[in-house]
Amino acid sequence: MEHILINCTPREVRVAIVVDGVLQDLFIERDCARGLVGNVYLGKVVRVLPGMQSAFVDVGLERTAFLHVADIAEAHCEGEKPAPIETILHEGQSLMVQVAKDPIGTKGARLTTTVSLAGRKLVYLPRDNHIGVSQRIEDAELRESLRAMMTELRPETEKGGYIIRTSAEEGATEQEFKDDMAYLGRLWTDIHELAGRSTGPKLLYQDLSLAQRVLRDMVHQDTQTVEVDSRENYEALLNFASRFVPAAKDRLTLYRGERPLFELHGIETEIEHALERRVDLKSGGYLVFDQTEAMTTIDVNTGGYVGKRDFSDTVFKTNLEAAQTIARQLRLRNLGGIIIVDFIDMSCDEHREAVLAELRRSVSTDRTRMTVSNFTELGLVEMTRKRTRESLAHVLCEPCPMCGGRGEVRTARTVCYSIMREIVRLCKQYQETKEFHIQASQTVIDMLLEEESQALELLQAFVEKPVHLEVEPSYTQEQFDVILA
Repeated sequence: MEHILINCTPREVRVAIVVDGVLQDLFIERDCARGLVGNVYLGKVVRVLPGMQSAFVDVGLERTAFLHVADIAEAHCEGEKPAPIETILHEGQSLMVQVAKDPIGTKGARLTTTVSLAGRKLVYLPRDNHIGVSQRIEDAELRESLRAMMTELRPETEKGGYIIRTSAEEGATEQEFKDDMAYLGRLWTDIHELAGRSTGPKLLYQDLSLAQRVLRDMVHQDTQTVEVDSRENYEALLNFASRFVPAAKDRLTLYRGERPLFELHGIETEIEHALERRVDLKSGGYLVFDQTEAMTTIDVNTGGYVGKRDFSDTVFKTNLEAAQTIARQLRLRNLGGIIIVDFIDMSCDEHREAVLAELRRSVSTDRTRMTVSNFTELGLVEMTRKRTRESLAHVLCEPCPMCGGRGEVRTARTVCYSIMREIVRLCKQYQETKEFHIQASQTVIDMLLEEESQALELLQAFVEKPVHLEVEPSYTQEQFDVILA
């Protein structure tokens, strides 16, 4: 039983996918930071780097975008190595590109010259003649029948290829394929004509909004309802569904309740939990998530769970539950890149294999491409999850102004000693100083007046100058000023 909830505010849209009452996926799109993946631009090459076989392309964004030779269709010939990038591109060259990965952190968007336009059942490849089938459609007989249908429908004179999307697995008619082909053909013609009369950098095509993409890509036969809490957006989505996704139209409903939609279904609480380091398990164990620039680490602990049999059984059950929770949390937090999981040590090989199998089963439903390795010699499981957009924490949060993102602040005593060292340094440098005025937070001043009062007296005797203390309410614990008088 799957339900899709769409919460709309003037500048933000949030989508929650709830399966059997449990939040499984969360998407957030803000007008000021709308995702770029799928957008098509006419860009201008600003720099070619032969040593990296890459180029920087100006597409009109805040940072120049990145194009690797592997993502340049013209660089590849069947059975041959890619041509050197310097023989294909030159500075100042105009180039039609599509965003394959959003800007993340300090990195610009990643581009490709292989443009693809997504419809309901098909993805159109205007620069390729290949007809493919989504890898998620596993039935070999169905794959061949869909491919044969598409081959017959495509005119021999038509340029361009198609990929049959996973949504076709639930039943795709010839008319649906024809409708998609007509729509995508018109869309490509518009893009191509606009590029012909434009100079870069220029946006040629912007992908659908989050709510529209949800209707196009995520509504399937198991979806019971799609609830929208905004009348204006509901009517817009109804019109969109009528034109492009008829199957989703009957599932659309307008939420009229007094309580906020996300609050009613407990989504707000789930979002708060997804921003915390610690995630409690029902059994009493817990997980600890630490996200760094290079990777994300997940530590599994038994916590208060003592089990009913022996210790190995307790560890096994905790690790099994952790495997299921980890898969869900990776989706909710949208964690990508390298992920290291430190399960509780298991001596039994059967238990290790069962936990690994459960982890692979749990992540198999993830829409984002993932790989899961075996246990390493140190008992760790290494995973990778394709990183296409910022994590939930990076979207909703910013580094703490108190600690600068470290997660810790220097103790008041440490700051006191820093102040004392600074006074000694300044005393030697400015010998004509008559007295020192210290401005610091309340906790630091209290420490200097109480527990470190004797050290302060010794300092004043050493520098032979008085030291005056003043509380600055706006200062964090680590901030202080030493003023010379």
